[in-house]
Amino acid sequence: MQETTQRLLIIDDDEMFCHVLDRALTRRGYEVLVAHDAEQAMVLARRHSPQLATLDLKLEHESGLKLLPDLLEVVPECRVVVLTGYSSIATAVEAIKLGAVNYLCKPADADEVLAAFQKQEGDPDTEVADNPPSINRITWEHIQKVLHEHDGNISATARALGMHRRTLQRKLQKRPVRR
Repeated sequence: MQETTQRLLIIDDDEMFCHVLDRALTRRGYEVLVAHDAEQAMVLARRHSPQLATLDLKLEHESGLKLLPDLLEVVPECRVVVLTGYSSIATAVEAIKLGAVNYLCKPADADEVLAAFQKQEGDPDTEVADNPPSINRITWEHIQKVLHEHDGNISATARALGMHRRTLQRKLQKRPVRR
């Protein structure tokens, strides 16, 4: 009996990242499909029923969190790993609640992505940081939480945080602060 090739859908608006991950996964024997936005992702998911998918949390015009339930509705058996350069505790928790099997911070290479798909259970031996997060990191986490509570609406989030909308936009354009 011949083993079938696993189909993997990469959903990310970063074309260079997609190209690099596509090549690495194709070399490892996966049939790779690439989508750069939610609409393209849904078309490919319906047409090809991928077994695996990587989903960028922050697509150019939409949130990967909004796409995740739709993707799993179309392909319920698909294992989804959320990838992001904008990690926060709030988005990690929501991604898992919405059905992702794992959540990785970028940059992540093909081996890390494949390992994330394989991981079935939590690891109680995960190292706990010795120091609390910085005040800048706590601020970033809080902004992400409030933004999520307002469904990504920048104006509503700015009002809730008591800051000017443009100030919030500038903060969101920056990379998240490391611990």
